[in-house]
Formats: sequence, structure tokens, C-alpha cells
Amino acid sequence: MLEIAVDLLWLRPRKVGGTEFYIRNLLDGFLQLKEPFRLFLLVSRDNRESLEHYAADERIELLETNVVSANIAGRILWQFFCQNRFLKHRGICKCFVPVYCRPLFNGGVTYVNVIHDLQAAHYPEYHPFHEIAYSRLCWWLDTHISRHLVAISDWVREDIISRYHMRPDKITTIYNPITVKAEETVPFAKLAERYQITEKEYYYTIAQLIPHKNLDTVIEVMWQIKDRKINLPGKLLISGVGGKNKEKLQAQIADRGLQDEVILTGFVENDERNALYKYSRAFLFPSVFEGFGMPPVEAMLFGTVVIATDRTCVPEVTQGKANYVKDPYDVEEWIRVMTEPVNRVGEMDFSIYDQMTLTRQYYELLVRVFSGV
Repeated sequence: MLEIAVDLLWLRPRKVGGTEFYIRNLLDGFLQLKEPFRLFLLVSRDNRESLEHYAADERIELLETNVVSANIAGRILWQFFCQNRFLKHRGICKCFVPVYCRPLFNGGVTYVNVIHDLQAAHYPEYHPFHEIAYSRLCWWLDTHISRHLVAISDWVREDIISRYHMRPDKITTIYNPITVKAEETVPFAKLAERYQITEKEYYYTIAQLIPHKNLDTVIEVMWQIKDRKINLPGKLLISGVGGKNKEKLQAQIADRGLQDEVILTGFVENDERNALYKYSRAFLFPSVFEGFGMPPVEAMLFGTVVIATDRTCVPEVTQGKANYVKDPYDVEEWIRVMTEPVNRVGEMDFSIYDQMTLTRQYYELLVRVFSGV
């Protein structure tokens, strides 16, 4: 039987973007499994409440630590020096970590990690030195002393193999489960009044407000649409948790006089997000770096046309069925593609993101890797 700890100390509810949706989708999948398992969820004092409902399943137990996830430095130090002892004291010697962070040493515990991307390696200029140093240390530990790794796309897998010269048999690609429910939408009238939008007369995007998401380019696109009176929807809604680029984007919106045209919604609940996907003219995805990128696939599940860059894993995950901008920073190219996008959503194979299929892939991989430990 699979009996492992799952490290969730890194999870800060509503603060970590797509990785939170990923792990919650995966845990929800485990709840539906018929195969035997026992999960010990390693939780912090400030994220336990958001994970409490999983303990209603008798196969899942929460192990609360003294960690405060919001205190990132304190959490890292605890993981480095206390986590192994905490687990071994409870007779646990196998741990699945759904992200790249982990203790400095195995200390008698076998680890399997997930690497979502090597962002800080590609864009060090967007990160302070201590973040880069910590990321690189953990990636080295993951690739050298973790028992096995999961990459969330083939692009990420090849990136890791290339940079860390890993044996290909030590790293497995498993896509992120996507669990959008078509019926889970609020009435559009509610959103229309709040944001002053009309059905199919606005664009939508979801992203953290950080530089490589390239939101400043699509804001400039909206300025050109307004200034030149281009016959395209003149409204853009951007949903997502805050980031280091938030103030810059707000200043750009103000400088261009786009306060009515470009709306930063902040975090939105799933039912509101789904309605915004469904009724938008197109979903824009200007990001120049992604490990997976769930939002464009989610938008396509609602039949919405996606216009995206062709960088990193985006063409892989969207199966070549989106409309792609070759130069992510070229405003004129964005406008050209937005003028006559092609809807190829009907050609998508959404089964490859099926929650239970991917949950079983994780289950089978973890059983295989941890067997004999």
C-alpha cells in the first residue's frame, strides 16, 4: 500500500498561483481513488484550515508543524534542519513534495519532488539573489539526491535534463490535472455590472503580476486599440494574485489613461473566472515563460479562442491549437492575430488533462518509486 507524507508547508492559500490549483486538483483526485493508500499531509499553522476538509477521508491525516508558511525564511530553515526528524519520529520515511523545495539531506527519508519550471535560471534578473541561490540549491538537491522527479511538461523535463545532466529514467512527465466544471459559473449579468463589460466584447487573461508574464505588452495593445480606434473590443480584464510588477502595471494603465479599459480584478473565485473565460472574445496569454500554463487550456474547455505566445511549453500544452504570436513583444503582431483568430478548440484532446487519469499516473509512479524503500 502507498503510505507517504505529502509536504504542503510551501502552500500559502491564494498566494502561490497555479501550484495551488495543481496540488488541490491532485489531492481531490486522490479522494476519488479506489486503490489503497495512506497520506500524511504535512501542514503549517496558517494553512491547516484550508486543508482540513481532506482529513474527513480516513485515508488522509493532517500532521501540523510549528511552521508558519507566510514566514518563508522560517519555513525553509525548518525544512532544512527539522523536517526529517519530524517525519522519522512518526515512523514516516517516504515523502512526496509537489514542488522543488526539500531538506538539505535525505536523513533517512526518501524524497520524490516535482519541478514546475526553472524560471529563476532563465530570468535571474527578475529575482533577488537569495531566491536564485535557494532555487539553484534545491534544484541541485532534487536532481542529485531525490529518488525521482516529476516534470509538468516535456519542455520542462528536457530543460532539467539539459541543465543538470540527469538520467532520463529518473524524471517523468505528468501533466497537471485540469478540473474546470462547465456548470460552475456565476450569471454573466453580475460580472457585466461589476466590470462594465458586454458578452464577447472584452478580452481576458490570468497571470501573476510579474515581468515574464508580459502583461505590459497586452496593455500597450489595448492602448493602440483605443488610440487608433481599431475595430476590436476595447476592454481587458486581468485576474491574478499580486506580484512584483503590480505597481508598474498600475502606473502604465494610469499613464495611458486606460483605467476604464484595463481592469486588474485581483483574485477571482472559480465560478467568476469560468464565466469570464466563457464570455470573453478571446483569452490572451502573453507569457514568455511557462512550465505548464493551465489558464489557456481552461479557457479552451469553455470553447474560447486562445491567443498566446509560442514560447516554452505553451504550444505543447495547447496542442498547437491556439493562435500564436511569434514575437511576444510585437504589439502590431498581437493586433493582427487578434483581428482574425481561428477557432480550433474542437480539435483539442482534453482527455490528456483528465484528473483521474493523471492522479493514477502519480499513484502508480509513487508506488513504483517508493517500493522497496
